[in-house]
Amino acid sequence: MSDLSKPKQKAVLISTILASSMAFIDSTALNVALPALQQDLNISGSELLWIVNGYALFLSALLLVGGSIGDIFGRKRVFGVGILFFTMSSIVCGVSTSPMMLIISRCVQGVGGALMVPGSLSLITALFPQNKRGWAIGTWSMFSAMTTVFGPALGGWLAGMGLWRVVFFINVPLALISLYFLYKIPESKELSAKKIDVLGAVLATLSLGGLTYGFIEAPNYGFDSSRIAISLAGGLLCLILFIIHEKRSSHPMMPLSLFQSKIFSSTNIITLFVYGALGGFLFFFPLNLIQVQGYPAEIAGLTMLPFGLLIAFMSRWSGAWADRVGVRPPLIIGPALTAIGFYLFSIPDLTTGPSEFWSTYLPAIIVLGVGMGITVAPLTTAVMGAVPQKNTGTASGVNNTISRTAGVLAIAVIGAFALISFENSLKERTQSLNLSAEVTQALEREIPKLAEAKPPKAATAVNQQKIEAAIDYAFIDSFKQSALIATILAGLSVFIAYFSIKR
Repeated sequence: MSDLSKPKQKAVLISTILASSMAFIDSTALNVALPALQQDLNISGSELLWIVNGYALFLSALLLVGGSIGDIFGRKRVFGVGILFFTMSSIVCGVSTSPMMLIISRCVQGVGGALMVPGSLSLITALFPQNKRGWAIGTWSMFSAMTTVFGPALGGWLAGMGLWRVVFFINVPLALISLYFLYKIPESKELSAKKIDVLGAVLATLSLGGLTYGFIEAPNYGFDSSRIAISLAGGLLCLILFIIHEKRSSHPMMPLSLFQSKIFSSTNIITLFVYGALGGFLFFFPLNLIQVQGYPAEIAGLTMLPFGLLIAFMSRWSGAWADRVGVRPPLIIGPALTAIGFYLFSIPDLTTGPSEFWSTYLPAIIVLGVGMGITVAPLTTAVMGAVPQKNTGTASGVNNTISRTAGVLAIAVIGAFALISFENSLKERTQSLNLSAEVTQALEREIPKLAEAKPPKAATAVNQQKIEAAIDYAFIDSFKQSALIATILAGLSVFIAYFSIKR
């Protein structure tokens, strides 16, 4: 729509940026507030995983439906409904009084997000002409990052004051401003109506839910448990049935024909690996800083400030660069630097706290920020530019689904390995202490809390100190493992871009 006036183009950007920022702030600020939330509501490690993944699971499973609904009933209308639903759910999250209440309200919030999130890019892609689309997406990426760059700092500050609930209430003013500007822009939808793929949505939700439950609860029950085996097998079966259904359906929510485009397929695989690595890693980093390295919550929130700033200021430039030279160079260089950044996180051991930040974690954060800053906008531009305009809503839903699904599965899988690694490392490090049976059983009951685990009171004073040190080092072992897994995932993206995207 090249005749869209500049004021309306600005309204599109402001509305979509603020709405996207609601989702971004919710995750980034909440990650830093997790230690305070865990202590306040007495939450176990697996429940922490569910608080993050409950939202992401429903968001991921229903994003494809959300994008299709926008194409059919109007992208502006569905986008606005999603904002309202997301905001009301956020308020319920903020008043939760138990882990289960918070987990359920986060799941409901994910449903609202599934209507809201895909609308951002589909509105931009549909309402901006092709020669300005890369610039618009880069601007969206830059300002969305700028609005969320202080999310971790805000989350840490609020957590330090015991006000982690306010993280959810921030969405209210952002939603009101976004809806005001949304009112000013024209509607956008496809005239050819299609049916909504309800069965596909059900199968996707069951598949992702089964896999997520299986991996998150595996450390509690064991991979040899029939409960876990049924959950994982059921998730895989539903995934197979989902693919079969989408192939045969006359109105699939994920048209497999889109993947006939080599660029669309390869860039979505890159999305899966890069965002999976980032999502899985960022869950554990604040826990490491606050619970093990001794960072105050407000300081821990500031540590990722350079990361957000680099993405914010580089995205617009990298989007324009991709318009000039193509997406291949930035999608090779960006993930390569991202992999190096993740590897640098695996080097530091137990530090003396914030005083060593400059020589331990800051170099890793800078390299990671540069890598992601180069990657984000070209990756999004490549995905959205690989499909016809009539499918932009669906393509946006597919890409968002893959990025969110990557985070869900990465947190579940990396979290499962982290819990197992933590348990094995802790047992190995305390083996030489010759603990009594009573103390050993009490310590095993603390293992699900990860770094929040406490030495049993029945242990001697000397052993309590040694157990506390063992807990810290066991969690560091788990954290290093998560960083190395993220390194491998980002590294795989480099090879995919090199061999799959033409010059």
